[in-house]
Amino acid sequence: MTIKREEPAIHADERTMLEGWLDYHRQTLVWKCEGLTDAQLRTRSVPPSELSLLGLVRHLAEVERFWFHEVLLGEDPGVLYCTEEDPDGDFHFTEADTWEETYATWQAEVDAARRNAAGLALDDFSKGTSRSTGEPFNLRWIYTHMIEEYARHNGHADLVRERLDGSTGD
Repeated sequence: MTIKREEPAIHADERTMLEGWLDYHRQTLVWKCEGLTDAQLRTRSVPPSELSLLGLVRHLAEVERFWFHEVLLGEDPGVLYCTEEDPDGDFHFTEADTWEETYATWQAEVDAARRNAAGLALDDFSKGTSRSTGEPFNLRWIYTHMIEEYARHNGHADLVRERLDGSTGD
């Protein structure tokens, strides 16, 4: 698989630009994982950190599910990897956990996120609310937060990938 990242149009409307940047960062994460074996994708960054590329993709599947199901729509779709007993379950995996399964799960969450947001305006409020303020989020805020979330974790992914095989890039 060769990932083609497309930068968002410079003169797009706000929604197209926000969705474009979110997709750009989603594509960047895949690019950071491209061409690695399952063993490499499971490799932890540096002790005692549990950070790995596979864990980052699993984490972002959880994040997509949380923001676009639980917060945006007020649904309880259940968890993918994290539980009350293991809140960092996205970074706890076994040799049986594969890129193929992880990628398919993450893509299903990305597809669901797109569907869940499609009929809403940027100013529409979420059914779920902030745990700290009790206020709902508008879709614009959720998109902006997701761009930040991916950008931060893509920085982590860049460092992990460089450690694995020396590959670097933006």
